[in-house]
Amino acid sequence: MINPAQQLIDMKKENDFLICIDSDGCAFDTMEVKHKECFIPNIINEWDLQAISKYVREAAEFVNLYSKWRGINRFPAIINVMDLLADREEVKKRGFKVPNLGPLRKWIEGETKLGNPALETEVRRTGDPLLAKTLKWSKAVNDTVAKIVRGVPPFPFIRESLEKMLEYADIIVVSATPGEALIREWEEHDISKYVKVLAGQEMGTKAECIHFAIGAEYENEKVLMIGDAPGDLKAARTNNALFYPINPGNEDDSWERFYSEALDKFINGQYAGAYEEKLIAEFDKYLPSTPPWKKSSVK
Repeated sequence: MINPAQQLIDMKKENDFLICIDSDGCAFDTMEVKHKECFIPNIINEWDLQAISKYVREAAEFVNLYSKWRGINRFPAIINVMDLLADREEVKKRGFKVPNLGPLRKWIEGETKLGNPALETEVRRTGDPLLAKTLKWSKAVNDTVAKIVRGVPPFPFIRESLEKMLEYADIIVVSATPGEALIREWEEHDISKYVKVLAGQEMGTKAECIHFAIGAEYENEKVLMIGDAPGDLKAARTNNALFYPINPGNEDDSWERFYSEALDKFINGQYAGAYEEKLIAEFDKYLPSTPPWKKSSVK
């Protein structure tokens, strides 16, 4: 059986520096359209949540867009959404029974390549109806994304930054997005030519993908992850790599700062330490961990 991550494992080092870039919400302004127009309608439809659709939207937007969970893989995300719904007073008062995702939790605990191919294998192995329902939902999301998400360009200063990076660094994309969508979106805007590998969810977690790419060839202070979510920071830290934040809602300024200032500091060995700490402290203020409806219920 071919390892989905083999392309990363076999990647040849050509420069001293390695820069890893997230895609949705980081390189492309696609988070809002994907979640509000593709993910959430399919959550409501495929999981039969029409009776609590208002609360589903609030929970899913919080998890995937406006919280410290932003950017996580779709399968842990749907569990977080259901947990928030099960805990919500308005849902309880309506007597609505939120689906029990026990088999999905168990699968996630033992699997790191959280994509449809691995889930299809598990469905064939177990015949579990909940996992089959999850797979149906995930495929419906992908179909809707393919129909709806188009013509969304990269953020300003992405292309200029990629061209500047090429002088010094090997570049890869590390994303929780399915590989086929990554390829489509990066090729649509003619920026796939700048990167060595487009690593989607099928290749493993973001931390694993960075680890595979690093191999034993790049020094820690010469590896940088660029991302818009706490999970990206965690993936970088797991590999003792540096992190550059793209602040949610302030992406244009973040990329301009990277192009005009941060990339030079990284290449010149002036990034680690106080400069990075300042950027991360600023980034940490952008995303809350408590849903707004829980805050509003506190007297």
